[in-house]
Amino acid sequence: MTSTNELPRKVILVTGPAGNLGSAVIERLRKETVSLVLVDRHPDRIKERYPDLEDSKDHLFLTNVDLTNPDLVQAAVDTALETFGHIDCLVHTTGGFHMGELVHEITPDKWDLMMNINVKTLLNTSRSIIPAMIDQNNGTIISIGARPSLKGKKKMGSYSAAKAAVLRLTESIAAEGSSSGIKARCIIPGTIDTPENQRAMPKADRSKWIKPESIAEVIFETCFNKNLTETDVIIPLY
Repeated sequence: MTSTNELPRKVILVTGPAGNLGSAVIERLRKETVSLVLVDRHPDRIKERYPDLEDSKDHLFLTNVDLTNPDLVQAAVDTALETFGHIDCLVHTTGGFHMGELVHEITPDKWDLMMNINVKTLLNTSRSIIPAMIDQNNGTIISIGARPSLKGKKKMGSYSAAKAAVLRLTESIAAEGSSSGIKARCIIPGTIDTPENQRAMPKADRSKWIKPESIAEVIFETCFNKNLTETDVIIPLY
């Protein structure tokens, strides 16, 4: 396990910190000497989950932030930059899942839902953070993909398309950031072992599912990896 006890304090912005994966990420990162910026739409969720972090001078809560709204996202990022002076890593765990329709049955609202919660949130957050990373000539952006992004699945058209867009957007960030010290990775997990997935698939073989804590460990290692390159953007965890 990597030790960060002697490393300078990093500033890591995490979206969706109250979700299953986001919570695991926060719990892993808070063990290290880092400053965490927790960005969530619902203020009560992160205040209830992390009461000991709320008033800490080393961490920042940014709530009521709708990540599909570019102005609100930019304001949140500006506040983080004013507070800490830099952002070293973006961990974008925000996303959503929907399936059930054949492609010709996908309604505009379901299509927009998948594109907004998965793609627009990543675009808005990255677009707001990247200029600061360019100025500091350093930064890492981590997104969360899904296996259907690699190959379309039956009755997953809108979700597969959205996660494919997440992957391609991350690859473009990596390609564009190569000259300014910005690295990007898209983690592609298998089925994540969450209460929601357990309820949805009660008869599934959970021995092959991946724990949120395992993904969080990979995210931690990626945030602190000084040897990331433009290539190998995908981190498969399945």
